[in-house]
Amino acid sequence: MKYSSAKTPIHSVTLAELQERFQEMGQPAYRAKQVLEWLYAKRAGSFAAMSNLPAALREHLDAAFGFEVPELVRKTGSEDTTQKFLFKLADASLIETVLIPASPALYGEGSDRRTLCVSSQVGCAYGCKFCASGLSGFSRHLHAGEIIDQFLRVEDLSGERVNNIVFMGMGEPLANFDNFLRAVTILNAPWGIGLGARHMTVSTSGLAPQIRALAAQPLQIRLAVSLHGATDAVRDQIMPVNRKYPLAELLDACDEYCRRKSQRITLEFILIEGINDSLEQAAEMGKIARRLEAKINCIPYNPVEGLQWKRPSLRRQEAFMAALERTGADATIRREKGGDIDAACGQLRLQVSREEN
Repeated sequence: MKYSSAKTPIHSVTLAELQERFQEMGQPAYRAKQVLEWLYAKRAGSFAAMSNLPAALREHLDAAFGFEVPELVRKTGSEDTTQKFLFKLADASLIETVLIPASPALYGEGSDRRTLCVSSQVGCAYGCKFCASGLSGFSRHLHAGEIIDQFLRVEDLSGERVNNIVFMGMGEPLANFDNFLRAVTILNAPWGIGLGARHMTVSTSGLAPQIRALAAQPLQIRLAVSLHGATDAVRDQIMPVNRKYPLAELLDACDEYCRRKSQRITLEFILIEGINDSLEQAAEMGKIARRLEAKINCIPYNPVEGLQWKRPSLRRQEAFMAALERTGADATIRREKGGDIDAACGQLRLQVSREEN
C-alpha cells in the first residue's frame, strides 16, 4: 500500500496486515482483533477511545495510522426518500454517495432493504457520453479506506443500517481493481463490516480483462454490466470503452464470469431517446440476455445539465419493453429514484463545483 499521507488510513488495513504490524512490535496478535472490533463493531473515531489497549500502543497507532473522516459538504433528500451525500476528502476532492431505500413494488411494504451506491474514483476517465461523472475529468483513484468511509459516514449521518452496496457511483470500479478488492474484503470480513458478498454488486462499463480477473476471485460478489447498447455501432457512439473492448470480447468475458461464479449477471441499459431505444436494439438485447441468461435492468435516462440527451417518451419506453418481452428476456424497467435531487452519478459534485467557480 502506498499513500500520499505520512499515515496509513486505518480503514484500509486488513486483519492480517495489522497482526503482522503487531508481531513486529512484540504485541500479541489478539490486539489486532481488538482494534478492528473498535473500528467496525463499536465505530470508534480515534485510537484514544480504544480503552482496553495499552496507552503506549494507542500512541503508537495514532502516530502510524490516520482516521480520514470525509467532510459532509451537502446532503439532499428526495420525495422518494433517496438521500444523496457530497463528501470532501482529505485532499479536498469531492465524491458522491447515494442511499437508496427499498422499492415497495419490488420488496414489499415495510422492507428494511437499504442500498448504498458508493464511488470508487474522483471523476471518471471513461467518458461515457451521457454521464455526468466524467464531465470534470478524472483526478485519482480512491483508496480502500475512502470507500469504506462512505459506508461508515452514511450510516452515521442517516441513522440507518445499510445492508446492500453497489459500486455504481462515480468512477469505474474495475479500473481501480486493487483498492476495490481490498474494500470488498473489508466490507465482507467478519472482523470488518460483515456484509455478505452477495449483498454487493459491482458495475462496470465493460472492462473485459478485469471481469475475467474478478471471475477468478473467490468472493461471490455480483456483477452488473453497463451495456447501454446492443450493437457495437450504438456502444461506439456513446461509450468510448467499446472501441477497446468491443461487444464480442465483453460478452466472452461475461460468459466466463457466469460459468465460474454460477451467477446471473445484470445488464444495465439506460434508455436514451433516438440513440438506443429502437425496437431493433430491443431485439438484439434480448439475444444477448438469453445468451448470458442475464437480467436486463432498463432505466429511462436521467437528464444532466449540459448534456444533449433526453429520455424517451413513456409510450416509447413501453414499446421497447414490449419488444424485449417478446424475445423471452427477463427485463424490468426501473423508474429512477432521486431524479428530483439530481441523483445521477456526478450531478451534485458538478453543481457544487460550478457554484464555487
